Amino acid sequence: MSVDLILSMKLRKKVILYNPKAVFFDMPLALLAVGSVLDEQRYEVIILDGRLEENVEDKLIENLDQALCFGVTVITGAPIKDALHISKFVKKHSQDLPIIWGGWHTSLFPLQPMHDNDCIDITVQGQGEYTFKELVHYLDAGLPLEEVQGISYRGEAGLVQNAGRPLQPIDDLEKVNYDLIDVEQYFRKKGRRQFDYISSIGCYFRCSFCADPFVYDRKFYAIDAIKMVEHLAYYKERYHFDDVNFQDETFFTYKNRISDFAKGLIDRKLDITWAATMRADQGERLTDPVWQLCKISGLRRLLIGVESGSQEMLDWMQKDIKLSQVFYCADKCEALGIAVIFPFIVGFPDESRDSVEATVAVIKELNSRSEHFDTPIFYFKPYPGSAITRQVQANGYRLPETTDEWGDFDYIGSSGPWVDDEKERFFEAFKFYLKLGFGRRQGVLFSLLRKLGQWRVMKNQFKLPIEKFLADRLWIKKQLS
Repeated sequence: MSVDLILSMKLRKKVILYNPKAVFFDMPLALLAVGSVLDEQRYEVIILDGRLEENVEDKLIENLDQALCFGVTVITGAPIKDALHISKFVKKHSQDLPIIWGGWHTSLFPLQPMHDNDCIDITVQGQGEYTFKELVHYLDAGLPLEEVQGISYRGEAGLVQNAGRPLQPIDDLEKVNYDLIDVEQYFRKKGRRQFDYISSIGCYFRCSFCADPFVYDRKFYAIDAIKMVEHLAYYKERYHFDDVNFQDETFFTYKNRISDFAKGLIDRKLDITWAATMRADQGERLTDPVWQLCKISGLRRLLIGVESGSQEMLDWMQKDIKLSQVFYCADKCEALGIAVIFPFIVGFPDESRDSVEATVAVIKELNSRSEHFDTPIFYFKPYPGSAITRQVQANGYRLPETTDEWGDFDYIGSSGPWVDDEKERFFEAFKFYLKLGFGRRQGVLFSLLRKLGQWRVMKNQFKLPIEKFLADRLWIKKQLS
């Protein structure tokens, strides 16, 4: 390395990126993506993760004086609280430092975070890599921001929302620089050497409970299959993982890409397992040879969203799948020994009793087919930007009206206003006995409890929950990861 290069590296401006606290330990792929597009000879990217760092504020104090900007990735819900806390801390100690919020929440609410909080100066909408690279250049050069597509900002006359940036191909981007984080820390938190990777952006589909159509305008771009294999081969040699968790919305969009990817893994003898998302209709379109290739290449688990056991309900939410396709995928995965997570949602507005009963029946059927099938059940919550949310708002439902209120919005735990007490009691018991009856815990006592749990699930008999009393004392509660 030349003396000039060493000096230029020492004079680099710092770009500090923050991942707010949450209850899962996926690698911060959004921050890695935007941090990796910056010129490393001009900018030193520092990623701080609130889930891992014990002294975030101390580390911020160490670096703020040399920083060009401070960026936060924000998803709607509880992480907003920590994002606000840290943003206020940064603004207090470095008043002139531009604070940038990006991620799902600012794609849905470009202006509200700045309206509610003086500490936020800029928000990013949609795809971040190209926008952030251009934004950092403009900030560094002291140029006005009105030409930067895909951002909103605090202008002299008030808040300004620029034109959106169209979704752009990600295949042209260089591979992500995971050296920006301590990969081993994430392996330790996960309890396994599992590598997180995203190979595509966007989604072609129109599910009316999802915000994807709003944010990405039903467009999709993916990394070429062979390039993806080359990336993973490089990362495996560098980080020595044994499993890859793909964070794509719809990994199996193109069957030829999947076939080439699976062949590439086999030809390179990477010796890894992998997990990904699949739509049921995509699974039906895969040929038997491609299913086999995926299994041979290391496919261990799929996530196939079902949402409802009622075809009428699926059509209403514009899911564009058939229940027959769900069971087709279940048959294939059962035969090949592939684990599947089949998520369901209950408590949609005006959901009929017949629809709920159909969902319960399909959940029972899937659980009885394989011990490697899981059927998590979530209560519907109106996610901003989705078609159903617009419907319930038109009918008088009140969404949170401030950024602080969005920080209190619970997407996972509690039920919504369309679930009465009786339905909630049933599903809380049903979920517990599904876990007990079809879980994979070992031991003589759990074997007995499992049989009782299965009987209760199949018969909908949840009175006198003695097993719950025992299980609450035997199970060691783990945080989500």
